[in-house]
Amino acid sequence: MKVDVLLGLQWGDEGKGKVVDVLTPRYDIITRFQGGPNAGHTLEFKGEKYVLRSIPSGIFQGGKVNIIGNGVVLDPVLFKEEAESLAASGHDLTQCLCISKKAHLILPTHRILDAAYEAAKGKSKIGTTGKGIGPTYSDKISRNGVRVGDIFLNFKEIYAKAKARHENILRSLNYEYNIDELEAKWFEAIEYLKRFRIIDSEHVINNYLKEGKSILAEGAQGTMLDVDFGSYPFVTSSNTICAGACTGLGVAPSKIGEVYGIFKAYCTRVGSGPFPTELFDETGKTIRAIGHEYGAVTGRERRCGWIDLVALKYAIMIDGVTKLIMMKSDVLDNFDTIKACVAYRINGKEVTEFPYSIEEGIEPVYVELPGWKTDMTKIHSEAEFPQRFKEYIAFLEKELQVPIYIVSVGPDREQTIVLSNK
Repeated sequence: MKVDVLLGLQWGDEGKGKVVDVLTPRYDIITRFQGGPNAGHTLEFKGEKYVLRSIPSGIFQGGKVNIIGNGVVLDPVLFKEEAESLAASGHDLTQCLCISKKAHLILPTHRILDAAYEAAKGKSKIGTTGKGIGPTYSDKISRNGVRVGDIFLNFKEIYAKAKARHENILRSLNYEYNIDELEAKWFEAIEYLKRFRIIDSEHVINNYLKEGKSILAEGAQGTMLDVDFGSYPFVTSSNTICAGACTGLGVAPSKIGEVYGIFKAYCTRVGSGPFPTELFDETGKTIRAIGHEYGAVTGRERRCGWIDLVALKYAIMIDGVTKLIMMKSDVLDNFDTIKACVAYRINGKEVTEFPYSIEEGIEPVYVELPGWKTDMTKIHSEAEFPQRFKEYIAFLEKELQVPIYIVSVGPDREQTIVLSNK
């Protein structure tokens, strides 16, 4: 058996949570391999809406094992709030959720450092969610991190050492703060964390593979936010690409199977950073309104634009995508014309390879396609697709050289159509 990987191919918010929930019936194990509670996965079914921040989206399927991998950074306070909310809705996570000992903990001072660093940047702000993700990964890389497994060791000593180090940095930044209330909640949440199965996840996952169990690895954020290959420095702090599943779970590259790449029929981005196809006109506002494009965790308005095939091809290459999943095609139902960026014009020259930097001087080169002018939310099968929508799919498949496997035509689990012969 191999680990199938599901990734976002744009700047996040592609709809990964819903797709994981749709795919989970065929898998035994659902894992999360990177990111922190800055990634909100929204799932909607039976008239109820759920937002998951750290917990894998497989928890809504009975009998599945869900694992938070070593590549994740975990905030005990936000985890406790999320788990208790789900428990109140009838999902007892203590029976189905495991947490890696090697996952790093977000400390109260990490959140304060996040705010202090962002404030110090002034006009050069990255647009962080302020959840302490970046400082936690920084500590991990500098070998100063605190891990989930440490809570069973001389934890108070380990915590005090990390806190003192952070407080020295905060003093150097002249940043005023009060940690008392947050710290009290944090230690309370640490005790709550002990209710769950804390595991050596790399051994557990590889043993499941030996037993013939099927595993799905769920990524957070999107490929274009990868710390190495995204639009640096306006990126997240972890590897969001397929290779991140190997390091974030402890599985060998040879154990990776299908790679599902998720993208919207258009593009969105939250926070700061370059966005070549961003629309500043009424079209962009219309896409935002129809698509309800607001951050699941932050509530921030998402910037909206036409689909960017230069960036999408790049993401497909980096990730080794084998099957594509297109989300929110219904948002474009009423447009007479739909545009797709097929190249960038930089200093008068057209390029189709994603460049080193996209911060300025890039003009998107578009092709225009006729809109399908059909209410896709009412469609239940591929046979009902209007001809112009079929042409849009054919155009994308020709450009991207990867088959589109699933099309989503609405937010509900049932509004998901698997295409034939893919």
